[in-house]
Amino acid sequence: MESHETFSTLAIYPPVFLRLDGRSFHRLTRTCNKPFDARFHAAMTGTCRRLLADSGLDPLFAYTFSDEINLYCTVLPFGGRVEKLDSIAASYAASAFTLEYDCDEPVAFDARVVLATPEYAVEYLAMRQAEAWRNHINAYCQAALVTEGRTGREAAADLRGMKAGEMHEMMFGRGVNLNETPAWQRRGTLVRHGVYTKEGVNPRTRERVTVQRRGVTTDEDLPLFSTPEGRAYLFSVLGP
Repeated sequence: MESHETFSTLAIYPPVFLRLDGRSFHRLTRTCNKPFDARFHAAMTGTCRRLLADSGLDPLFAYTFSDEINLYCTVLPFGGRVEKLDSIAASYAASAFTLEYDCDEPVAFDARVVLATPEYAVEYLAMRQAEAWRNHINAYCQAALVTEGRTGREAAADLRGMKAGEMHEMMFGRGVNLNETPAWQRRGTLVRHGVYTKEGVNPRTRERVTVQRRGVTTDEDLPLFSTPEGRAYLFSVLGP
């Protein structure tokens, strides 16, 4: 039987991205608030936190927007076997999201491997962030047209071929400046291992103290990755 498991020994070397995408999530999000749903966003970031803390994949960080998660891995379990990495990443993400979102029906993610270097990782994340921006402006315009009476299909047809600047002006004319929407909607969210500050009480003196703890932190006010500031931020989280 093992001779027929054609791809079971296909292995890769780190660093890599494991990219996860929600499968048919448009059905799941029909009841979400438009254009962006805070509960859905919290479930996606919660899924990222679980992937970092408990999945056994040990990614350095996760970058997420919409229903997409990108895990950056500098060490790979399972000898780097692609089938194991993809199947475990996708199944764990689906289970984690089910818990985070309290789903009442099954959900699924698909997974793929993206080969990387630290230099390409910066380029790749800048490209994914650019997609986050495109998703953001399209979501706002689609929601505006549907609110005004267009069906989802009619709104999509109206927006087809429209340039980003035109869509920006469309929303500006409706009182929304797309450059001033929440940063996580425009630029995505990065979940990483780091240090956070926590307030507590000294058990001996009963004085309030501030201490630092290591754990999983969430960055929701990201710089633009294509700028020098953004590149410096990414190299700081990519590590040596």
